[in-house]
Amino acid sequence: MKTMKELRQQLIKNAEGLIEGSIEIKLACELNNTAGKIINTVRTQLEYAKLRKEKPEIDYLKCK
Repeated sequence: MKTMKELRQQLIKNAEGLIEGSIEIKLACELNNTAGKIINTVRTQLEYAKLRKEKPEIDYLKCK
């Protein structure tokens, strides 16, 4: 997953897999945990840039 959009699409697939029973709860929890960590790194980068009064160039937030 190279963009936030791709991450969101994967999380939707994971939720659908849980509903259908094709993905284990433990795996879904780990995937969601990892997604949260990815999002937190982007949030930290944005907050840091805000404090420095900069506009960061974050590839992960760009849509292709």
